[in-house]
Amino acid sequence: MSKIAEYKRLEAQLAEQLAALDKLKTDGQLKREMEFEDKLKALINEYGFNARTVLDILDPASAGDVAPAGRRRAREIKRYTNPHTGEVVKTKGGNHRVLSAWKKQYGAEAVKSWVA
Repeated sequence: MSKIAEYKRLEAQLAEQLAALDKLKTDGQLKREMEFEDKLKALINEYGFNARTVLDILDPASAGDVAPAGRRRAREIKRYTNPHTGEVVKTKGGNHRVLSAWKKQYGAEAVKSWVA
């Protein structure tokens, strides 16, 4: 692509984005949200809180549901009891060697029903 063609393409994109920005500036909903954000930030600063504290105050139930970034919820241990042999298998995943053998022998749905 020639430099002039690239320049004209970027200029057209810029004109599109500027038009979209101008349209947003006249949007009443955006103005209300920006006003709300400004007032909320002023209140937070006035009382010396941070955003996390405000969220905890407004919705305390969700405070415990948030997992730390980068950590997954630990899988729960499932306990399968084979009703034919009485053998018990405890596992966190479905990739267990004995479970796979049971699924081949008795079927996946049957083995799934053996969870205690």
